[in-house]
Amino acid sequence: MKLLYSLTSPYARKVRIVAAEKRIAVDLVEVVLADPDCPVQQYNPLGKIPVLVLDDGDSLYDSSVIVDYLDQRTPVSHLIPQETKPKFQVKRWESLSDGVCDAAVAVMLENRRPENLRDPAWIAKQMAKVGCGLQLLNDDLGDSEFCVADRFSLADIALGCLLGYLNLRFADLDIAKNFPNLNRHYNVMMARVSFQETAPPV
Repeated sequence: MKLLYSLTSPYARKVRIVAAEKRIAVDLVEVVLADPDCPVQQYNPLGKIPVLVLDDGDSLYDSSVIVDYLDQRTPVSHLIPQETKPKFQVKRWESLSDGVCDAAVAVMLENRRPENLRDPAWIAKQMAKVGCGLQLLNDDLGDSEFCVADRFSLADIALGCLLGYLNLRFADLDIAKNFPNLNRHYNVMMARVSFQETAPPV
């Protein structure tokens, strides 16, 4: 299997961490989406990363589908619980973390446009989603070490990847001050080798 990814993609980081935690060998193929010869379009008609290309040539996308696939490849150290209630609690955490990340990525892309073409009202709307989502995540986490059922899971990986992206691109959010529960959680995640080895370049 090979994973098409970029070093700064939080969604690709999520897949890389899952593969590392599950000890699944995946060949990493770094791509630049803006390159005219970028191979992503061959495997994902939406032209987005990450894409997991299987040994038979088939491909999987997006990150939520890929991590489900990887987690089911081996019964060792399931990151998505098998029991119904905790399973969907974990998937809810993943969905909200990814949704907040979607809004943040959209703002980052909008800010790359020429200043006279940017839409301040649209940016404010997306940043409101980021703020509301972070507050709920912070409140739901509370004093817990992990997101769901006092054990490390995909929920923690998704949340950690979101926080890593925000620390990289939106330092002015000051997560350490404004969302202390989330900041504590990220520090715990960064003690894991899988998070250290996939940290985006500064």
